[in-house]
Amino acid sequence: MTVLTATQTNEQDKEENDLARRAITDVEAFAELYRRHLTRVFRYHAAHVGNAKDAEDLTSQTFVAALEGIQSFRGTGSFAAWILGIASKKRLMFYRGNKPEIPLDNAIHHTNPVLPTDKAAAQRLQLESVFRALRQISPERAEALILTYFGGLSQAEAGRVLNKSEAAVKMLVSRGLQDLRERTSLALEVEYE
Repeated sequence: MTVLTATQTNEQDKEENDLARRAITDVEAFAELYRRHLTRVFRYHAAHVGNAKDAEDLTSQTFVAALEGIQSFRGTGSFAAWILGIASKKRLMFYRGNKPEIPLDNAIHHTNPVLPTDKAAAQRLQLESVFRALRQISPERAEALILTYFGGLSQAEAGRVLNKSEAAVKMLVSRGLQDLRERTSLALEVEYE
């Protein structure tokens, strides 16, 4: 996860807000937003549904809904938080008409192609351990972790999606990471913004 400074984040938010305003009438502006947020939306869905097919379907549904509702984006928060808010609603609709949550094993199939095979295998084993542990902790803590780590949102942005304060999300993430540490052999670190 790349950590941006506050100035870089504000500049990126302004640029994306401008793209979102243009996307109302400019397909290329929306295409750029799509390219920027495709991976985070896919990872968010994959972390919940556990398979690429359903994650791809939900990702498509998320972006279709975003395109249809782009005029409702007000620019008061980040575009990333707005699109993951839509993703969250699509995920909830998926489970209403479907089955209970299933394993999270496919959440990061977008592996780094430059990693040597042994390192990629070790990374995969670590991720599987984390996914098993995520299924064992409270859903609220798991969602906060998924939004911040897989969705790439700041804790303030995750708070907007979860309708919680940034401090509440920090607490959920902190306690969620503690839960994960207790259930895995990994030394996970919290990055506070």
